[in-house]
Amino acid sequence: MVFLRVAQLFGIQKTRFPHLLLILVMVGCENEVWNNPHAPADLAEKIMYREFTSPPKHLDPIRSYNLDEATLIDQIYEPPLEYHYLKRPYELKPLTLTRLPLVEHLDEDGVVLVGKNQQPAFSRYTFNLKEGVMYQPHPAFATKDDGEAFYDFADLTSASNYKKLVDFKRVDTKELVADDYIYQIKRMSDPGLQFPIWDIVSEYIIGLKEMRQTVAIFREENPKAWLNFNDLHLSGVRKIDRYSFSITLNGIYPQFKYWLAFHFFAPIPMEVDRFYHLPGQQQKNITLDLHPVGTGAFMMTKHDASNEIVLEKNPHFREEYYPSHGELSDIDNGLLADAGKKLPFIDKIVFRLEKEAIPLWTKFLQGYYDRAAINTDSFDQSVNVSVDGIALSDEMQKKGVNLITAIEPATYYVGFNMLDPVVGGYSERNRKLRQAITIAYDEEEFISIFRNGRGEVAMSPIPPGIFGYQQGEGGVNTEAFIWKDNAPKKKSLEYAKELMRDAGYPDGRDALTGAPLILNFDTTISMGDDSALQNWRIQQFSKLGIQLNIRATDYNRFQDKMESGRAQIFFWGWFADYPDPENFLFLHYGPNGRVGSGGSGANSSNYDNPRYNELFNQMKIMPDSPERLAIIERMLQIYRFDAPWASSFHPVTFTLSNEWVRNYKPHGMSQVTLKYQDIDTNLRASKQRAWNKPEVWPLALMLVLFLMILIPGYRAYRRRQRRRII
Repeated sequence: MVFLRVAQLFGIQKTRFPHLLLILVMVGCENEVWNNPHAPADLAEKIMYREFTSPPKHLDPIRSYNLDEATLIDQIYEPPLEYHYLKRPYELKPLTLTRLPLVEHLDEDGVVLVGKNQQPAFSRYTFNLKEGVMYQPHPAFATKDDGEAFYDFADLTSASNYKKLVDFKRVDTKELVADDYIYQIKRMSDPGLQFPIWDIVSEYIIGLKEMRQTVAIFREENPKAWLNFNDLHLSGVRKIDRYSFSITLNGIYPQFKYWLAFHFFAPIPMEVDRFYHLPGQQQKNITLDLHPVGTGAFMMTKHDASNEIVLEKNPHFREEYYPSHGELSDIDNGLLADAGKKLPFIDKIVFRLEKEAIPLWTKFLQGYYDRAAINTDSFDQSVNVSVDGIALSDEMQKKGVNLITAIEPATYYVGFNMLDPVVGGYSERNRKLRQAITIAYDEEEFISIFRNGRGEVAMSPIPPGIFGYQQGEGGVNTEAFIWKDNAPKKKSLEYAKELMRDAGYPDGRDALTGAPLILNFDTTISMGDDSALQNWRIQQFSKLGIQLNIRATDYNRFQDKMESGRAQIFFWGWFADYPDPENFLFLHYGPNGRVGSGGSGANSSNYDNPRYNELFNQMKIMPDSPERLAIIERMLQIYRFDAPWASSFHPVTFTLSNEWVRNYKPHGMSQVTLKYQDIDTNLRASKQRAWNKPEVWPLALMLVLFLMILIPGYRAYRRRQRRRII
């Protein structure tokens, strides 16, 4: 009765009081999850929740060269080839093709060479497409009864009713054909699209440079007009029939096959290009750069870069099945349990914008994100580091979270500028100085302190998973390491000091002048070079008596130094474009020198050894074989002896994956991974309830305290009322 009187006192009607009681009951319900950011209707759906940290700039496959963008568009677009999801070392397989491309070598007259002793003038790749591969539904494919495009307005007035892509209600699909791939290759010639690997591809695909000249003239004369690339002839690309075409390259370029697994070579139909160039589309941001169109397992149904990007299953996706083979460890890790099942497993992928690391981490702990990378702020909460290695923290183990590690196909290094008069050059004096620094510089300690153990000391530029990488004693850099206790160990500091004396720098001083040896370490502020790291680097050089001067600048000034050859010692890195040793060994190929190439070369050390260059030119056109491996080993001997790098390591990624995520395996070369993954929605829902139980006792306590205060006041009020009546 008191509750009722109190309710009435505060204006709560008697008839509404049961509602109040109902609310209190609901407050006490343990199964309710109050803080779930996802819609309740989505709980039962197979939806994967991911994050993105910055809006994508380019979703046009010919323009995009960004990992975050690839995470989106590689689920949508399909180039001719893809990487096997499970196998390591990395292996290419047909994606939209019936088989791997047929490769033929031709002479100057275009005749196919049969013998191995003739030097080819050209290479021809022939592609045969699968029939029945269909595009996602899209208004570009909608047609009238006569087969003409349904949307074909000629002016802005006709386009005024279409302000967003969703306003185009009529959609349809079409079959993938050879013309679609040819059209995309021709688009590479458009200077306005700024194709990222133009310099590489244009050197090989015959006629592409000439086409660029034609396109440039058209753009200059018709800046707002649509260019139908079907009207242009590209001599190096030929349509054979509806499902077949060929690409002819200059010379031999075995690495070309890897580019065929990039979204650069994904098909773009003429219909799509025409649609996005209708009057007014560009002004309304209805463009291919924002709204991709492909044949992949997923299609983009929402693009709100300030909030959320959504991919949904392509209803026209063909029959494709989970792989039946992988590595031996894949069986133990449950990665082959779904072998032979139809893809994809999930219905939708929701990417939400998360600008801050802490809210993202919090939502992962609550179960609202399926996966999370481990950053500096969350490392201690995630894992424990001991002499026995790295293991999940107790908190993560209790949650059933999985720790997944993978060595990336990348190499970070401390390099010497070989054009510098002190640390560069090929004299015995300068070489021994570099060798001494290489021994003294403790990259294992660097990995432990500044990367929380997330790295593997490199013995060469080639990372694991790439042909030419060797484990064990056979792969050791014997110039700087010895093999001891079944592991590589750095040579002694005493030996390094001996090399310093041989170089003419005993105790870090010039033997002739007595002047201290002062070296400069060039880096960027953006690389996180805080005082602790700077002091650590200074300490590494001080072991040899060398005084190190840290020169941290902004990225643009650092780039200028690198391109002009004014840097002395620096920190840099390289992430593989494709899994071939050529993509790492070219980091020391002389003609790729950053200074000599005007800043475009990847050889940041400007290393230039004629014998190394000669062997590189042999190796790069060879297939993987014992003969190729032997040449690689000779190249590595030369590189190690000259020591253009002081230190190098291969980064290791640490990823936390909630236990309801199935079939997750990091792939260093491909982002085409989401079609293979699955979600146990029931397990996720139960974990979310368990991890987000509402703490109702504070509310109950507040209510009790409120009533304890209110009831005496109410009684006093009633007593005063009675006195007035009397």
